[in-house]
Amino acid sequence: MSEKTTHVIVVAGAGPAGMAVAGSLAKSGHEVIILNRDVKFGGLAEYGIFPSKLKLRGGLRKQYWELLEQPNVHYLGNVSIGKGKDLSVEDVRGLGASAVVFSIGAQGTKAIGVEGDTAQGVFHAKDVVYHFNRLPGFGDRPFDMGKHVAVIGAGDVMVDIAHWLTRYKKVERVTAIVRRGPAERKYNPKEIRAVCANMDIEGITKEVERIKDRLAAVGQKPDEILKGLLGEFTKCEPKVSDTKMGFKFLASPKRILVDGNNRVRGLEMEDNKLEPKGEDTAAVGLKQLYEFPCDSVVFAVGDKVDETVGLPYKSGVFVTNPTKTGHDPDDALFQAYDESTGEILDGVFLAGWARKASEGLVGVAKRDGDWCAEVVSRYLASKAANSKPKAVLEKLHAILRERRSHPVDIKGLRALEAAEKAHHGKTDCIGEFKFATNQEMIRLIEQGKG
Repeated sequence: MSEKTTHVIVVAGAGPAGMAVAGSLAKSGHEVIILNRDVKFGGLAEYGIFPSKLKLRGGLRKQYWELLEQPNVHYLGNVSIGKGKDLSVEDVRGLGASAVVFSIGAQGTKAIGVEGDTAQGVFHAKDVVYHFNRLPGFGDRPFDMGKHVAVIGAGDVMVDIAHWLTRYKKVERVTAIVRRGPAERKYNPKEIRAVCANMDIEGITKEVERIKDRLAAVGQKPDEILKGLLGEFTKCEPKVSDTKMGFKFLASPKRILVDGNNRVRGLEMEDNKLEPKGEDTAAVGLKQLYEFPCDSVVFAVGDKVDETVGLPYKSGVFVTNPTKTGHDPDDALFQAYDESTGEILDGVFLAGWARKASEGLVGVAKRDGDWCAEVVSRYLASKAANSKPKAVLEKLHAILRERRSHPVDIKGLRALEAAEKAHHGKTDCIGEFKFATNQEMIRLIEQGKG
């Protein structure tokens, strides 16, 4: 494309959704500027996948490097957007780009909403995942889990946390607390192989026996369910600790119990029964409460977006256009919208978890980015290309210099990569070595460039 027909698009966020948007628009010949809060690109692909999954992470990283090395793609990491950050939303919109896509993820944490949720020993799953993936701000933070950890949830995130607790923290016991029964477990059977060598088979058998009448009451067959559950514990990864892992089914945490030092000592739980709900089931409390002793609690209850960014926000999400446009994918779902004025934010789009928090992982985020790129392309087709890449980049760098920010470009990332490889094998990092603070990364980048 010539300068006359080339648009400049700013993509905020370099996770799977943002990289999909950037890749599609760059392939169409547009100039793309990627702004990323983290020094390193990847988002969930870098800081959400279990760090020992080197093949998956390596494949994604290779794709992203290839994108960033395109001459019409400009990467600036270590640039945060929000109130009091390196750039405000108004700064980004004022750069002169034809469109801005916010694919900044869901950085807020949902309130757990039970008494005692601020006690020592209560953690959000995302924070734990960030910790073992060494995201700056989390990687060097102490996570004192105690001997017995209760993980609320029955999905793949629960399995990843159990994986870390059994193989690396080597705690005495991990119990997954599940509101419904074993038939409603959500994790991928392949994922459970990471921890199935540590399963307390006797304890799990007793647990299904304990709730068998409540399962039978909705037409489920407890013996078959138990056989199916235990049947998934095959091809287990070798056992490396004596940690025992089990489940507590048909159980809802109602209150976190604390000691005199405001430290977790257990959970007050409510027994549930199952009730049919269409083709599915729902957990209904029986008002029967009991205490469940544990030393820490990890809640995997989803995320919300960060309301301090400066985009129109309501009830945990950034607001999108309520008026459908009839396109496929529908433009309205991706357009930022200001309810106070009743107007679309012209040229501002949302993708990935910034659009729909906690919805799927890498594959879903990439698909959402692809859809967003289609919507942006339709928008650009109706606009004259009046933005000049050089002018937009010069304005951006001038603002960052004024704010004394330290943006990291692709050359800096290559210097960091070399420093990481030099340290590989020298620490107790899971998977590949990562520096846990931005300050250390910036220092090594400056050294490497010099």
